[in-house]
Amino acid sequence: MAQTSSALKQTPLNSVHRQMGARMVDFGGWDMPVQYSGIVDEHHAVRRNAGIFDVSHMGEIIIRGPQAFDLVNYLTPTLVSKLKNGQAQYSALLYEHGGFVDDILVHKVNDTEYFLCVNASNQDKDYAHILEHKGIFDAEVDFASERYALLATQGPRAIETLSKLTTADLNAVKYYHFIDGEIAGIPARLARTGYTGEAGFETYVAPDQAEKLWKAILEAGQEFGLKPAGLGARNTLRLEAAMALYGHEITASINPFEAGLTRIVKFEKEDFVGRAKLLEIQEKGVTRLLTGFEMTERGIGRDGYEVFLDGNPAGWVTSGGPSPTLNKNIGLCYVPVSHSQPGRLIQIMIRNQPVDAVTRPVPFYKRAN
Repeated sequence: MAQTSSALKQTPLNSVHRQMGARMVDFGGWDMPVQYSGIVDEHHAVRRNAGIFDVSHMGEIIIRGPQAFDLVNYLTPTLVSKLKNGQAQYSALLYEHGGFVDDILVHKVNDTEYFLCVNASNQDKDYAHILEHKGIFDAEVDFASERYALLATQGPRAIETLSKLTTADLNAVKYYHFIDGEIAGIPARLARTGYTGEAGFETYVAPDQAEKLWKAILEAGQEFGLKPAGLGARNTLRLEAAMALYGHEITASINPFEAGLTRIVKFEKEDFVGRAKLLEIQEKGVTRLLTGFEMTERGIGRDGYEVFLDGNPAGWVTSGGPSPTLNKNIGLCYVPVSHSQPGRLIQIMIRNQPVDAVTRPVPFYKRAN
């Protein structure tokens, strides 16, 4: 994709964001909109009505061929065999030692083709990891990021908005399923997935069609209060929903058991990358767990701040900030297993001062069905 003068990568909508007055920031080497009307305003729009996000910086990798299933099944700890055509699955790529290469979405197109959505800053690393473990599997690994733009329309009025632009019955598409069709006259993959805790779709289109679709969705959603939203609101929304962010809740040194993602590890599979080590970890047990917290004194527990127990350092904040929906300061942190239950008193070190907080169950916010 095109480069800015400072060598930041751009999505196909870069000039549109600038025309709309978005505040742009360097996000992992990408020139991305952090906000338009304001983070809190955009957050509330998504929770109450709808918002549209440009997430075209995300990566896409296609695995196809006679042994596409076997390769994807070996690369991931989840039961890929459970996927039906048109179904998606939250999964991961893991190192042999059990830590995260990345968390990913696996979409089953058919028995010989799987479509992976991977994190923006990890796409080159993920591709290299997949090639490293491809071995003798009869499958092709296609680094396809350049061929896709990705728009996420999220919120209670999101499906209503998108339904104005397509003849497809979007309400019939179940959560974590997808269809290939047309929207606004544009060929698209419409996936009922998202990163906000709300209903909605993530729509994959050719990069040269992104601007047309962006404008069509904005126009279609105007009557419902849809607003463009940036990375700032995307972060506050996913934090309230306690959705992991790579580089924060999950890293190469964190395993799925510690991250509260035991559900993605399926030992009934004969083999997958990291299986042996994860079995060992499961038998020994973990010493730390990802835990939610709420500040009980004035202050915000920001990413990277130390967590103290009884005056001693015992963990760290992975993500933290104000919750516009709950009007509280919340966060996620790693603490010893003994203090991971809700209702435990902890302290967050803020400007060299311990500030009281209490552990809370997650997610902090869950939408009504």
